[in-house]
Amino acid sequence: MKNIQLLGLLLVIVGSFLPLVHVPVIGNWNYWKLDHYLAIACWVFSACAMVGIVNNSGKTVRFFGILLILLFGFTLVAVKMQSLQYFSFLPFKSWQETFAGIVKLKWGWAVEFLGAFIMVFTGGSKKVNRAQI
Repeated sequence: MKNIQLLGLLLVIVGSFLPLVHVPVIGNWNYWKLDHYLAIACWVFSACAMVGIVNNSGKTVRFFGILLILLFGFTLVAVKMQSLQYFSFLPFKSWQETFAGIVKLKWGWAVEFLGAFIMVFTGGSKKVNRAQI
């Protein structure tokens, strides 16, 4: 199970460097370009999960996997809210929503969430196989 958890952790770390948000004219943004503090939080949670994987602590890995999922969900909500706020100078709400809609989420989020879900749903139980004599 350790290898599968390491794969999940690797997906989370690699996913933070993949394109997460596409802003027209500016281009694709990864976690670091979205917000430095959220990227640092993601990497700190990943480092803590790595300590849990190395020490065979399934509860620690699961806890930090859940924290990562919550962080990713918070980031998604923050991106949508910030894009609405960015176009608040427009006079009509429908225009604000239309222009905020041009900020698109990219495929990197799938990698991020997949890695975190792998960390949460693998390795919780320690079943010992005994050889029957």
